[in-house]
Amino acid sequence: MRPEFDSIKDFAEFSKYYWYRDELIKICKEHGLKADGSKIELNKVVEAYFSGEKILPEKKKSTKKRKATITELALDTGLLACGFTFGNRFREFFRQQTGEENFKFNVDMVATAKAVKENGDESFTLGDLLDIYYGKKTYAIYDKSALQWNKFVKDFCKDEATKKYPERLKAAAALWKIVRDSDMKKEYSHDLLEKYKDDIG
Repeated sequence: MRPEFDSIKDFAEFSKYYWYRDELIKICKEHGLKADGSKIELNKVVEAYFSGEKILPEKKKSTKKRKATITELALDTGLLACGFTFGNRFREFFRQQTGEENFKFNVDMVATAKAVKENGDESFTLGDLLDIYYGKKTYAIYDKSALQWNKFVKDFCKDEATKKYPERLKAAAALWKIVRDSDMKKEYSHDLLEKYKDDIG
C-alpha cells in the first residue's frame, strides 16, 4: 500500500504511486514549498525537494488587472496586451487563421495561455499560440496524467465482465483505489479485475 509521504526515501519511490493534485498541494504546503500550478508543476516541486532543493512559494503579484487596450487582433499581438480569453472573439480570430469552420482550442493552447498569464510573459503572441495549435512550438503541456482515472473507468466499463456489477462506477472506484495506492501501472486490464474481484465486491 502507498506509504505516508514523509516515510518515502526518494522521488523514484514517490513516483510509483498515484497522487491527486489536492494531495500534492497539501504535501507542498506542509513542507513550505510552492503549492500552486498543475500536477506536472507540483511533481517538479516534489522532485526538487527530494534532490535537496526547496522551491518556495512566490510572492503574491499585484492583483490589479491591466485593461486590454488592443482592439485589432493580428498574429504579432501580445497575448497579455489583448486580454486573451477563450471567448468568441478569439475563437473567430483563430477560425480565420486556420480556415477551420468549427475551430476549437486544444488542451495545450489552454495550458499555454494559463502559463503565459502566470508568468506575465509579454513577449508571447497570438502567432505563438497558433504555432502551439499546429504543434510547431511547445510552451506548456496539458497534464494528461489527470486523465488516468477517466481512461481507467472507460476501459473498466468496456470490459463485458464488469457488467455483473450493479454499481459499475463504485466497483471501478474500488479497483482504482487499489491501483492508485500501489506501484502498479495506472491502467485497467481484465487480469487486474480477475486478481482483485473479491476485494471490490
